[in-house]
Amino acid sequence: MLAATVELASCSGGASKDAAEASKAAAARAGENPSAAGQTAAPSVDLNDTQVKTVRIAPVGFHTFPRQRVAVGNIDFNEDMDVQVFSPYAGRIIQAFAQLGDQVQKGKTLFTIDSPDLVQAESTLIAAAGVYDLTSAALARAKELFQTQGIAEKDMQQAMSDQQTAEGALKAGRDAVRVFGKSEAEIDEIVAKRKIDPALVVPSPINGRITARNAQPGLYVQPGSAPAPYSVADLSTMWMLANVTESDIPVFRLGQPLRVKVLAFPDRDFEGKVTNIGATVDPTTRTVLVRSEIRDPNHELRPGMFATYVINVETPVKGLAVPLAGIVREGDGTMTAWVTSDGHHFTRRIVKIGLQEDGLDQIVEGLQAGEQVVTDGAVFLSNMLNAGSES
Repeated sequence: MLAATVELASCSGGASKDAAEASKAAAARAGENPSAAGQTAAPSVDLNDTQVKTVRIAPVGFHTFPRQRVAVGNIDFNEDMDVQVFSPYAGRIIQAFAQLGDQVQKGKTLFTIDSPDLVQAESTLIAAAGVYDLTSAALARAKELFQTQGIAEKDMQQAMSDQQTAEGALKAGRDAVRVFGKSEAEIDEIVAKRKIDPALVVPSPINGRITARNAQPGLYVQPGSAPAPYSVADLSTMWMLANVTESDIPVFRLGQPLRVKVLAFPDRDFEGKVTNIGATVDPTTRTVLVRSEIRDPNHELRPGMFATYVINVETPVKGLAVPLAGIVREGDGTMTAWVTSDGHHFTRRIVKIGLQEDGLDQIVEGLQAGEQVVTDGAVFLSNMLNAGSES
C-alpha cells in the first residue's frame, strides 16, 4: 500500500512538471508570435546572408534640426545703391567717358556738357573779378590822396564801400561757379585768364559699376529727364525679392540672417539678411513681398537670377534621426522603419517623422536611441513583405 502511494505521488509530480514545461513553451511561442496570446504580430522579414548585403544597418542617433522656412524669388539691384546720374543743368553732352560695365570710383567724371547756365555764371564771375580789381585800385589811389589831403573823407569812404561791394560780388560769383562742380584751382584759372570754360563736369556719385549708358556726344540733356545718361550701381550687395505665404509672415522679422542659393552656383551659399517685409498681402496670390539684402563682394550675382533662400525662424531642435532612405511611406500614408536585433530578422515599425534636413528625417515617435535600423534599403524590405503577403 505504501509503495502504491509513493508511485502515485511520483506520477503526480511528473505530470505537474510536464504541465509547467508545456506552459513555458506556450508562453515562449506566444512571445515569438504575439497573435497566439491575442495580440497582432508586427510584420517582419527574414533575410539570408546574400540578401543582407543589399541593406545597410546603423543605430538610431541624434541630430540637430534647424527650424527653417524656404522661399523662392529673384535677384535684383540694390535700389538704395542704384543711382541714375542726371545732369544738374540743361545742356548738350560734349564727351562721355565711361563705358557700360566699367567700374568707377566716386567723383570720377562720367560725362561733360556744354551748359549755358555755367557760361552765364562764369561770365558773371569774370565781370565781378574785373569790378573788384577796378575798385581795389581806386581804393588804393584814394588812400594815397586822402593821406595828402587830396580828397575829402566822404570820397575815401565811398571808395571803400565800392571795393567792399565788389569783393562781395566776387565771392558770390565764385560760389555760383563752384555749384557747377568747378574746383578752386579751376575758378582761379578762370579769373586769372578771364576765359570761360563751358564744360560742366558730371561725376559719379558713388563707387560702383556702370549698368546703363544713354550718353552720346551732342545729346541734349535736362535735369530729371529720362532716360538718365548713366546708371551706376554698387554691386557689393544685391536684393532678393521673394513672395512669402501670409501664413509664414509671423515668423519673419527684420535683420534675420538667411542663406541664398542660385542655379548658377549650386554648391555656394550667399549670406544676407531680411531688410523689408511688405505691409500688404497680394489678394490674388495671398503672399507678401519680403526683401533681403545679399552680400556679393565678387559681383557674381546678376539681376533676374532665380534664387531660393533658407531662413532660420526658430531655435534648432535636437532629436532622433534616420536617413531618408531608411523611411518608407506606405500605401495608406503611414511612415515606417525596419528594426533588427540580429541583422537577419527585420521587423517593421510605424514611426512619426518631423523635420527634414541634411538627408535625415527627425523621428518623433516609434524608435529609441541606439536601436539598430535599416538606413538604406528599407524599400527593398517593404517590397519583400508586400510580395510575401500577396502570395
